[in-house]
Amino acid sequence: MQPNIDKKAAYKDFTQRLKLLIAKNPQLITTTLSNIFTMRLVGNKTHGDLAEIAIAEFISQYMYDFKSIHVGKDLFRAKQSEEDIKIVNEVTQAEFSVSLKAYGDGPLQLSTDKQSLMYTMLAKGGPDIRDKPAISAILNNPVFDNFKNINVLPLIYDEKNLRCNILVFDLDKAKTEAARVTLMEAGAGKRKHPVYRFYDGQGDYICEVRYGGATANALQRGFWTHTKNAFKYFDSLTAGWIDYSLNTVLVKLFSHALLSTQKTHELVLEELRKDIEEQKLGIETNK
Repeated sequence: MQPNIDKKAAYKDFTQRLKLLIAKNPQLITTTLSNIFTMRLVGNKTHGDLAEIAIAEFISQYMYDFKSIHVGKDLFRAKQSEEDIKIVNEVTQAEFSVSLKAYGDGPLQLSTDKQSLMYTMLAKGGPDIRDKPAISAILNNPVFDNFKNINVLPLIYDEKNLRCNILVFDLDKAKTEAARVTLMEAGAGKRKHPVYRFYDGQGDYICEVRYGGATANALQRGFWTHTKNAFKYFDSLTAGWIDYSLNTVLVKLFSHALLSTQKTHELVLEELRKDIEEQKLGIETNK
């Protein structure tokens, strides 16, 4: 039986361990992210699905005290939840789930709001809220629990400049610094639907809640932020931007693999395992 644990604390410990691994062995994440974002050559959304299995394998192969399982489309999504991979700390037995987001540098969805609970609650507070205790109460309201209970791991790419980043939104800092919530009406800034935006005491953007009515699609509702405009509210696990390169050989490998037999796949898989083991030999740890 899993011990009684603080899953948010367990996730934070995991991200700090991942950050340390990346700092000591940047080539591992650079190779992995290069291969993930190369998949955009196959299709605009292909990289997102493959990122789930790639990061799950990355954790299991390179983070010695952790194992990870890709839960796929059935286990959680049939329950209308957002988790993509399950992670277990094999030392503490802490178990938690993670939602991977593979987004371009810009708007980032942190959580959906299918029932429009966040937006409806904000609408009751008026178009301009400047009372910090009231804003704190809003962010601590149970309607925000959906995001607070989800561990979001965003893989961010800048396709034009071939660079990427792993940016984790700091909700605790956002809750502490939020000083104003303002309604941006539909039509303002070419928006089809209204949004409530959160700002800090310096007037800098933090995050927003988008309209969640029946006429809004998944990209027009929920809890969002912006990696460029709210950069100071993110922790970069890669210590800033890292350059990645396109691996066109990988695309050829996939195309040929789809025409090949399982017997050949097994032979290729064995070679890939050898390559991973060789990379493990060069891993520097803090042990």
